[in-house]
Amino acid sequence: MPLSHLEKSAFLKVATYNIHKGVQGLGPTRRLEIYNLGLAIEQLDADIVCLQEVRKVHRREEKYFKHWPEMPQAEFLAPPGYEAIYKTNAITKHGEHGNALLSRWPVVSHRHEDMSDHRFEQRGLLHVEIQVGQRHEHAATAGSHQPSTIHHVHVIVVHLGLIPASRVRQVKQLLQYIEREVPENAPLLVAGDFNDWGSRLSNMMHLQALNEWQAGKHLTYPSRLPIVQLDHVYAKGLKPIGQLVPHGKVWHRMSDHLPLVALFDL
Repeated sequence: MPLSHLEKSAFLKVATYNIHKGVQGLGPTRRLEIYNLGLAIEQLDADIVCLQEVRKVHRREEKYFKHWPEMPQAEFLAPPGYEAIYKTNAITKHGEHGNALLSRWPVVSHRHEDMSDHRFEQRGLLHVEIQVGQRHEHAATAGSHQPSTIHHVHVIVVHLGLIPASRVRQVKQLLQYIEREVPENAPLLVAGDFNDWGSRLSNMMHLQALNEWQAGKHLTYPSRLPIVQLDHVYAKGLKPIGQLVPHGKVWHRMSDHLPLVALFDL
């Protein structure tokens, strides 16, 4: 069901997007897309935006690109009024990058856990607790987002590894983390780039009552000709009511992934 046709009175709109560190292309032909990404993220108008491959700093690219932003990418990409939370997953020769979360609603707390399965890939999860108010569709259309009921929603942003066995172990670690750190009855979202080319990880998530919108295909990778859904938004204690993937030339240019946008009942 297209999100634009939903007539729910209260909903939570969540996006997940691997932004490829704000740069597309290779070598001398690479181009800076971070400014376009900022406009695109604002256009998504999501209450919560979960980002992967976000650079905090990169000294080589700062020198190469004349208009490299002065502030870290998470803060740069946050629309006006949003709070930006970032945690580093990987430290490299020239800088560091990780996961980020942008929230329209107040952030209560946040933490990070290392999920690196081997020394060749540095991975981690970002856990943020958010004080969410109901967003009414008529108010959203008018540009006003006034809360009437408060919910404490836990959001975990992940970017899993490239090796299948590593991803299975990382999901097991994720589920153990949830059992340990997230209150049993608290609404929970788990979003990000799962790098899952099959359904093995989805089955593991579903067995733990973490579900996503099932109707239709929502392919996110590669952005120019998507053939697989690597990006997911799973929920527990929140009912999925819709999902979409934006398409078009502008979206194809900005990253090797397309964003995934999901809607949930509050």
